[in-house]
Amino acid sequence: MGFKRLLASLGAGGASVETVLAQQDVVPGGVVHGEVRIEGGSVEQRVEGLSVGLRARVEVEGEDSQGNDTEYHQNVEFHRQQLGGAFDLGPGANYRVPFALEVPWETPVTTVLGHHLKGMDVGVTTELRIDRALDAGDLDPVSVHPLPAQGALLDAFGQLGFSFHSADLEKGVIRHTRQRLPFYQEIEFRAPGRYPGLSQVELTFVADGHGMDVVLEMDKKPGLFSEGSDTYRSFTMDLHAYGDTDWAEYLHQWLTEVGGRRNWF
Repeated sequence: MGFKRLLASLGAGGASVETVLAQQDVVPGGVVHGEVRIEGGSVEQRVEGLSVGLRARVEVEGEDSQGNDTEYHQNVEFHRQQLGGAFDLGPGANYRVPFALEVPWETPVTTVLGHHLKGMDVGVTTELRIDRALDAGDLDPVSVHPLPAQGALLDAFGQLGFSFHSADLEKGVIRHTRQRLPFYQEIEFRAPGRYPGLSQVELTFVADGHGMDVVLEMDKKPGLFSEGSDTYRSFTMDLHAYGDTDWAEYLHQWLTEVGGRRNWF
């Protein structure tokens, strides 16, 4: 029996865990419902803890030992929720543990109008702690759809002729916003010809239960004797009264001011 316990602690004949989501479609500030299914192995084991969380793949910028800029990706857990306390898991025993995992308001959008945003990798993770060891389950992807207020802005960019280019998550903090997570999302659009001074615009949402900060990074095209430059604008949105504003017109005024003509010099 002692040898079997040793093998179980090494993952041979030990407990297994599987997470089943009731639905994959969620919104920031919503809830993911699901169930963790635990099956006992060949020996009795002590379960010290069970939890579920949310994880995202985030881009990290830094420098190498020679001072050169580097870029790599890192899995970042940004929310975790404990499910119950410790218990003994008998051989072959089966447990089903339901859960309702809250989705932070700042959770990045991964799906727009049924289309997955390339580069977005967000999902539910499960951790089962047994005999001082950790069994981390696979990532169960979720589709995070925009809040209605976020959808209104995305629609406005479409109305103005912008086309989606890419999306990424960057580790860091945008100052003077309500950001709490250790990363933020940038949704990048290519600028249409009606804004000849712009090459692209990057859109960032930072929401909580009270409102949302919106940050625009507008990349200006270089001139004959000048380099390209970035111009930033930010504003806040009410998550409920957003329908009172013509967002296409609102954005157009700023975009025209920054990129309405090409600066050749």
